[in-house]
Amino acid sequence: MNLLDIDDLDASDIAAIWQGVGAQSGKKLGGNVAWSFEGNGIRTRTTFLQAFQRLGLNYVELPNFLKTGESAADLAGYMDPFFDIYVIRDRNHERLTEFAKATTRPVINAMSAEAHPCEVLTDAYYLNSQIKPIKQLRILLWGPTTNVFKSWHSLSRVLGLNLIHYCPPTEHLDSDGVTFVDSVAGAFDVVITDGCPSGFSDATYTLSKSKLNQLGDPVLIPTPPVTVGNEIDTSLDQIPHFVGYQQKELLLPVQEAVIRCFLEKEAA
Repeated sequence: MNLLDIDDLDASDIAAIWQGVGAQSGKKLGGNVAWSFEGNGIRTRTTFLQAFQRLGLNYVELPNFLKTGESAADLAGYMDPFFDIYVIRDRNHERLTEFAKATTRPVINAMSAEAHPCEVLTDAYYLNSQIKPIKQLRILLWGPTTNVFKSWHSLSRVLGLNLIHYCPPTEHLDSDGVTFVDSVAGAFDVVITDGCPSGFSDATYTLSKSKLNQLGDPVLIPTPPVTVGNEIDTSLDQIPHFVGYQQKELLLPVQEAVIRCFLEKEAA
């Protein structure tokens, strides 16, 4: 069992992870984690390392773990005896997938160019537990497609969400679980943003307070880091229904629940 994107899970897996958030906090599992983390990712790095500590896991930092010329099979064959689980952040999703197929241990994607599953599981958990059952929410993704939005698409396919994605027409796909639109009307419960991809410049997709008002003043969940003038035109503390910085504190218990779920399944 791996978590490369959310469609590696089924609805019961997601329910088990969410039910486990905080339920066994402080209970040590023990074991060894191979930890490779590309880039800054200050929030994701912070919370994963603290999750390892809370679970009593020994982690070994392996920079650029997948950036080797050896085959995935050789890499897994040599490294699997030392580790119980791999947590890897690497932009090369294809290489990550190749390694996940080769190893006998669980692999958790801490972010790749194609997916950011733990981030989305966290935000969805917040909505489901703090707003109302997620299937009852009208959710709008605002802006060009990113790895975060691809994981929202994946979650929508698994859970059957009411998910609308407002993005450039060139990015409209025939995808189960997602409705793509090039104009937006009506009210939404939640709007989710992410940073625009490098090189993308179109003020049409810069969110403003007036646009949020036209959408019925929904709850706003941004994906940090947030750049004013990019995905949004003002600082977050000026947005009336911004969920608040503390919402991202949930990254820690959700990531802890994900790791616990995978290790316990592996041990069963």
